[in-house]
Amino acid sequence: MEVRCATTADADAVWTVLADGWRLASWVVGAARVQAVDPGWPQVGATLTCGIGAWPLVLPGAARVTQCWPSRALALHGDAPFAGIDVQVRVDSASTGCTLVMREDVVSGPASLVPAPLRAAAIGARNAETLRRLALLAEAPSP
Repeated sequence: MEVRCATTADADAVWTVLADGWRLASWVVGAARVQAVDPGWPQVGATLTCGIGAWPLVLPGAARVTQCWPSRALALHGDAPFAGIDVQVRVDSASTGCTLVMREDVVSGPASLVPAPLRAAAIGARNAETLRRLALLAEAPSP
């Protein structure tokens, strides 16, 4: 499933948000809180642990960087009790700002039994909001 979002922020501003693992819960829909981030984030192999869901039903989750191209793309493998998920966020520069492209799908676990069209509908709606949040954070003025 792929979704796109245009932003006036440049690629470096978007990358600043993506490269800060502690900010993941502020833009990823469904991430309740970040609990730990490897010091090497976002280098390939670095991990973070997070809570997934909404209080009081917060489940343990984790993400591992599988690919990293600074200011261009970040790919993660997420683990949750119900699914293994592969995600890629790509940053395509444009004449003004950039376009954010997010691809995600369930690759393992019970959630992989959900028919692809139903998964795509749920993932697409969630990721449209996820990219909207990422864009807003990247567009915000620096303090």
